[in-house]
This record gives sequence, C-alpha cells and structure tokens, in this order.
Amino acid sequence: MKDSQHIQRLLDSIALHNDQNAYKELFLLLHKPLCQFAYGIIKSRDDAEEVVSDVFITLWEKREKLTAIESPLMYLYAAVKNTALNRIAKNKRQQALDAGEWLVPLSSVYFDPEKLMMTEELIQKIRQAINELPTRCRLIFKLVKEDGLKYREVAELLQISVKTVEAQMAIAMRRLGKCMHLDVPHYDHKGIKK
Repeated sequence: MKDSQHIQRLLDSIALHNDQNAYKELFLLLHKPLCQFAYGIIKSRDDAEEVVSDVFITLWEKREKLTAIESPLMYLYAAVKNTALNRIAKNKRQQALDAGEWLVPLSSVYFDPEKLMMTEELIQKIRQAINELPTRCRLIFKLVKEDGLKYREVAELLQISVKTVEAQMAIAMRRLGKCMHLDVPHYDHKGIKK
C-alpha cells in the first residue's frame, strides 16, 4: 500500500525544489503498479511502459502545478488511465475494453504473510482465491488493497459508483474468508475426532 502523505511530500519537493531525487524515488515507488494498471488496459507491456513513462515526463514538465493535487495517487492512476485510453484511440489497433475487462495482475498477497506467520498452504489458497475473482472484482481489490486507493477514488477512476466498489470488495472479502477455512478436523466434547 502506498502512503499518500509520502507521495504528496515527494510531489511537493519536485514542485517546489525541482528535486530530481524525489522524482526518482516517486518513479521507483510507483512504476511497477502503474505499469501493471496500464497493461491491464492496453494489453501490451511495451505500450504500458511507454504510457507510464509519458505520465512521468508530463509530471516533470508540469511540476510547478503539482502542489495543487489533492489526491496524488488518484491523480497518477487517472493520468495513466487517460494516457492509455488516448493511446488506444490514437493507434486504433485495439478497441478500448470496458473497465471490467482490464486484467491487472496482483503482484503479491495484499498483506505481509511473514508478519502473520501464515502457512504456505494458506498463502496458496489466498492467491488462488484472488486469482479466481471475477475480473472487475480482482481489479477493484488490487486498486484498494494493493495500491492503496480509497473506494471513492476507485469509483471515480473506473467511472462506477462507490456502492459498486463496496459490493465488489464485499464479494472479494467473502471469497477470501471462505478460502481461509482450512480443513481442520472437528472434535466432540470428549476430544474424539468427528
């Protein structure tokens, strides 16, 4: 999950001090998740890399305006989405897919398994449950749990209602909850296995 305050501090440093180190840190922090998001839209790794690069170039060129951004993570995801959709429209070699069809890979389980001391079996069950989520549900889950966007921001980004985001997250959490019930033997009050 990305820390919005940290991202805002980096943007402020870029805007106010032309800080190239802050720019590099921001790029390294967000490059991979933004590329995954762009890839989900345009289905080309090379084009996704170019889209994210274009967004960061524009960010540097317009750096003096960065302090006015209220939600930096949302701003960057929206910029990537718009740049990717513009690229599709410009190239006309692909049709824009509905947001429900954007296949965005999850790079990790949305929490640190080592801190929770989870078994490998449980980690695999969770990953499988996440991968089996419907496409739109998986995208929303990734944006909220892995990328740290708020429900309202995801709704705005995907042009859906907040209620839809809430419903999709509820579906995802229910399915993850079901997968976490391992086949543990049950015992009666005398300690005899049922």
